[in-house]
Amino acid sequence: MDVIKIIGIGLIALIIIIIVKQYRPEFTIYVSLVAGALILFMVMDKIGGIIDLLTSLSNKTAINNEFLVLLIKITGIAFLTEFAVSICKDSGETAIASKVDLGGKVIIISMSIPIIASLLETILKILP
Repeated sequence: MDVIKIIGIGLIALIIIIIVKQYRPEFTIYVSLVAGALILFMVMDKIGGIIDLLTSLSNKTAINNEFLVLLIKITGIAFLTEFAVSICKDSGETAIASKVDLGGKVIIISMSIPIIASLLETILKILP
């Protein structure tokens, strides 16, 4: 079970951070980054499987592939932004974390404009 491995990495990183924080607190951010990277690499093949499934489903339906690509990119941006925000908060930089969060949200909104426009066009076609 992958979830046990992910939880194990998280708990081991937490224990290492607690121990290292007593002697060299500046190194705790590196432990957090390494643990996050390990977890990210562990779930990458699962993410690839999800993308393959969504792609095969979109090929079978009338869904525009551009929209699927946009949704996958938006989801990736959300994950990466949340990861960066968590790292910033872990290092005590909440001001930077809020700016990164805001930047990610603005990018997500700007990328979703074509989807929103297409949805509105479809609604206008349906309405008499």
